[in-house]
Amino acid sequence: MKITEQIKQPILKEMELFEKKFHESMSSKVALLNRITYYIVNRKGKQMRPMFVFLTAKMISDGTVNERTYRGASVIELIHTATLVHDDVVDDSNKRRGFFSINALWKNKIAVLVGDYLLSKGLLLSIDNGDFDLLRIISVAVREMSEGELLQIEKARRLDITEEVYYEIIRQKTATLIAACCSLGACSVDPESEHVEKMRKFGELIGMAFQIKDDLFDYTEDAIGKPTGIDIKEQKMTLPLIYVLNTCSKEEKKWLINSIKNHNKDKKRVKQVIAFVKEHKGLDYAEQKMAEFQQEALMLLSDYPSSPYKDALILMVNYVIERKI
Repeated sequence: MKITEQIKQPILKEMELFEKKFHESMSSKVALLNRITYYIVNRKGKQMRPMFVFLTAKMISDGTVNERTYRGASVIELIHTATLVHDDVVDDSNKRRGFFSINALWKNKIAVLVGDYLLSKGLLLSIDNGDFDLLRIISVAVREMSEGELLQIEKARRLDITEEVYYEIIRQKTATLIAACCSLGACSVDPESEHVEKMRKFGELIGMAFQIKDDLFDYTEDAIGKPTGIDIKEQKMTLPLIYVLNTCSKEEKKWLINSIKNHNKDKKRVKQVIAFVKEHKGLDYAEQKMAEFQQEALMLLSDYPSSPYKDALILMVNYVIERKI
């Protein structure tokens, strides 16, 4: 059994029902919109975010969920899908998980409007049901994701990111949404309890480890059999590179920055940068930091009694840093 299927085992029933509810939450009177949302629903990914919502909810409530949990999972997936649709427009990307992106099939204008529609559907789902505590969690996540993206763009222009700034970027850009999933799950079944903040922190730590793993794919041969170097080509400052820039000699630093700024389309030069970062222990350092976030997340789970939901969350934490793609 694949590890993702193992993780899903204790919430199979919830995930099936969620799919139905999620599809319903997207419906519209406009035929074009329904055609596009149908396309989106049928090309779903691993659905890690709703899985986090259900597993955290069930872990802290002895295996029970309620309508709020389903709404929380639907809202987070609606918002997440909206951000992906908008991201593809921003990045001018034609593919998403091997399928054509919305902007590739229906053009940018429609893609932006569909993203706005999904965002508003998510907000209304909370408002119509009086889930203002859940709405607050989600709204904070959306604000932070936007800030994180803009902070990264601002810093990429100058290539002067410190390790602290890098952590702030990935906390906002990636970790904040996973943190929202986990605190939503807790808040849906036990609002105003200490579990809500504890699970938010747990999700944030996993999100940090998740993003560092993504950064490592740029240098390792896991994902597609060869290092991609895409982040270097896009002048993105990731942890392996930041570490090496801070530890190499002045001359080497000059060469690295010049390579990233002026030669990032030169395949041979990008290969040299990848080799240089590996040689100077950039990957080792990033892997060590990723493991620290992972261990901290597991520590937070250790306070909870043993259950299939806790076991699945532990599997999920380990999957995040052991995945090959």
